[in-house]
Amino acid sequence: MNANRQISPINSLALLLLFLVATLLWFGTLDYRHLIPSDEGRYAQMAREMMVSSDFITPRYNDYKYFEKPPLHIWITAIVFQVFGLGEWQARFWSGITSYFTILLVGFTAFRLYGSLAGYLAALILLASPMWVVGGHFNALDMGLSAFLNLALCSLLLAQHAFTQNHLRATRNWMWVCWLAMGLATLSKGLIGIVIPGMVLFAYMITRWDWRILTRLHIVSGLIIFLAVTAPWFIAVSMQNPEFAHFFFIHEHFERFTADAHRRTAPFYFFLPLVIVGFLPWMPQFFQSAWQTLKQYRLGQFSASWMLWAWFVIILLFFSVSRSKLPGYIMPIFPALAILAAKTIMDHLETHSNLANGWRVQTFFFVILAAVGFFFLSEVGRNGQPDEVQAYQAYTVWITVALACLFSFSLCAALLAKRNFLLSISLFAFGFFLTATIAGTGHETLGRAVSGYDLAQKVKGQIPSDAKIYSVRLLDHTLPFYLQRNTIMVEFTDELTFGSKQEPQKWVPTLNEFLAIWKQDPNAIAVMVPAQFEELKQMNLPMEELGRDSRRVIVRHPSPALRQ
Repeated sequence: MNANRQISPINSLALLLLFLVATLLWFGTLDYRHLIPSDEGRYAQMAREMMVSSDFITPRYNDYKYFEKPPLHIWITAIVFQVFGLGEWQARFWSGITSYFTILLVGFTAFRLYGSLAGYLAALILLASPMWVVGGHFNALDMGLSAFLNLALCSLLLAQHAFTQNHLRATRNWMWVCWLAMGLATLSKGLIGIVIPGMVLFAYMITRWDWRILTRLHIVSGLIIFLAVTAPWFIAVSMQNPEFAHFFFIHEHFERFTADAHRRTAPFYFFLPLVIVGFLPWMPQFFQSAWQTLKQYRLGQFSASWMLWAWFVIILLFFSVSRSKLPGYIMPIFPALAILAAKTIMDHLETHSNLANGWRVQTFFFVILAAVGFFFLSEVGRNGQPDEVQAYQAYTVWITVALACLFSFSLCAALLAKRNFLLSISLFAFGFFLTATIAGTGHETLGRAVSGYDLAQKVKGQIPSDAKIYSVRLLDHTLPFYLQRNTIMVEFTDELTFGSKQEPQKWVPTLNEFLAIWKQDPNAIAVMVPAQFEELKQMNLPMEELGRDSRRVIVRHPSPALRQ
């Protein structure tokens, strides 16, 4: 099969149309879902507080100092809030734009390394990687970090590629971009912004015995760029908050990696299923690429494929060894895998391998998988709570549509496998993108209740602007954003423990102290879980419900009529 024979002007126009539709769906769905705990609500609330206070040095959450992460994501979101107002798409803007940028980035990188078709395929493959689609529509720090880490990786690859062509100025410029990207990655989520690229480079040099690459890194000028990006904020926040350095560098990095500092333990193999699910449509290319890269191993020669595999292996091992594990941690691996998969497909095309039969088997597998999925729809929500039955029934409709997309697009791809491979793989990828988008967007049927949005809209107008809102033994991550208010913690600090210790006057350490405050402040408002409400009710605490949902109750002092 010849790669060039697969492209025609009509197909190119159709493929461009597919990408434009995908772009509209990528950004158009950012606003559909309400924010859910914990990351989405936390970082939206932090950005709202930053916008209100205009303090871009000291990040705060619920008005408590919050130094767990650097502020780049919060800065951008606060600016977006200032320009466009508060809302869901504004909160997810940075995740959406950085994830989309990375799709273009891997396409450009593969194009420069392997040709135009490889560039198209790499972008297409990442677009259709389920975890990348979900992560790009979730307000968390992982996508911004992934974008800048992969900008560093791609810049390094492009720099070394330029060197092999004796383009020394381009080598230097791309390395400067690499150092800039590592600085922005560090401002996104901490020292892993430079530690991960450093570990990958070291692993690459050891396994390839390619030490000459050190002479092409422009280390001195690069460090100047890196420090120019990172140092101003780290110096400023340390000057204003002397306690910052120990908490951020020791607790949030060393202790978090070596100990269960955040109660996020999981087995060593935790990330392996996530890799499989996150890159599910392209797993055959994943294994083929690994085999090809091993077969082509040569000491002392620069190999982009080897660097990309080092990237995958080191990141996977690093976070697998860590005591703290969350799904988003391995997000940076998928762009590298997309380039590797694209190169694998290109290699098959250029060597005239009989790709059609294998591709047809691959696409038919997902036709069968989707068909089987229809028989398990009744399992959706089987373990849900009684009050979630209707929500899960609604979500089942979304899953049904998602499976229908997977079935129909995979079937079309299978039927076109021999006639037009490029159109076949494009339809297959677009179908997987639609499947992940529909399934992720449909989560709104479950997430709306969790967000507290409806409750906030019901009670917001009844809360005086000067009223203090107490969060009783509860840290609600989304309600403060939708109320557009901060809450005062009562007898529970959770991840706000550090901030509450720095400013102890801003929280209420015991329930008894809260009860005393409640009796003295007739304007006080309290948020709690239903079980806590029943406990206080048994204690005859004077309170009146403002509103409730299945997860929280908001109360105030009884109105004068009730007091009588």
